[in-house]
Amino acid sequence: MRNLSSWRRPPHQTLILTSSIVSFFRHLTQSPPLPDHIHDPPFSLTPKTSTPKDNVKKKTKKKKKKQKENGESTKGRPFPLKSDLPFDFRYSYSETNPSVQPIGFREPPRFSPFGPGRLDRKWTGTSAPAEEVVDPAVLSEQREAVLGGSLSDDEIAELVERYRHSDCSRQINLGKGGVTHNMLDDIHNHWKRAEAVRIKCLGVPTLDMENVCFHLEEKSGGKIIYRNLNSILLYRGQNYDPENRPVVPLMLWKPYAPIYPRLVKPVADGLTFEETKEMRNRGLNSPPLMKLTRNGVYVNVVERVREEFRSEEVVRLDCTHVGTSDCKRIGVKLKDLVPCVPILFKDEQIILWKGKNH
Repeated sequence: MRNLSSWRRPPHQTLILTSSIVSFFRHLTQSPPLPDHIHDPPFSLTPKTSTPKDNVKKKTKKKKKKQKENGESTKGRPFPLKSDLPFDFRYSYSETNPSVQPIGFREPPRFSPFGPGRLDRKWTGTSAPAEEVVDPAVLSEQREAVLGGSLSDDEIAELVERYRHSDCSRQINLGKGGVTHNMLDDIHNHWKRAEAVRIKCLGVPTLDMENVCFHLEEKSGGKIIYRNLNSILLYRGQNYDPENRPVVPLMLWKPYAPIYPRLVKPVADGLTFEETKEMRNRGLNSPPLMKLTRNGVYVNVVERVREEFRSEEVVRLDCTHVGTSDCKRIGVKLKDLVPCVPILFKDEQIILWKGKNH
């Protein structure tokens, strides 16, 4: 007990310690408040002063809202838009055949991809036909007036050297949709600041580059001055005026493809059921003529198939990883270009028969 009692503090020391603690807390409560900037976050939340740029953005938004209420487009043209282009509007011009009529639709034809009340043409499910028929001679004169005189070899060489390279900023990629309607607007937008635009073609449309070039010139009004495999340079013309460019109403969405008759029949024309079955088995067991890649360049496929049909009756094309839809698109084009008869699409393999009258 004597040892434990020696560890206890004397009463006067306890009073001194308690009084010091009380005086410390009293000092804290009576000290002046800390400045506000100590508690502020690293980035101040004070509102920013409006700049002239912000005021311009607010005015632009109010102007667009007012145009929508008044039924006007953002370019200042009233809805419905009226276009003087003399051809029927389609989603794709190079990948559709107007002579083949669909047997059904996947969406009601009354739903126009241009939007309700935005175009003065009626949508039929596949196209928006032009209401007025224009004389082709008049169109040819107007096109020649915009193109002006023919360019010299030096001028063409200068344009080609400027725009043909892969790092050119004036480039449009043309995919499996081919020459689409909205691509025409992209071409004219490039022509505002450049004399020519480079078009790089990939996929199914490269099977028939002549068709692609025809629709590019006819629909845009320009002229192709250079072509190398899948690369095209489209020239706008010497007298092209961006302020008087044609009105190209934009499609707001891609319409669903209509339903067409079956491409492959159960029994090929000119053959019996057993002969058709035998041809299909021969094609599947034969070595592939070519192996096609997805979004590749198919400019020499038609010529290769024609040469193979001189010695073989059935040809197989290996389209692994190309996709089922692209396989059928390739078969449709080869049927007309070679010509031949597609007799089987299976496991991304295309079997072609040269036909009776080949």
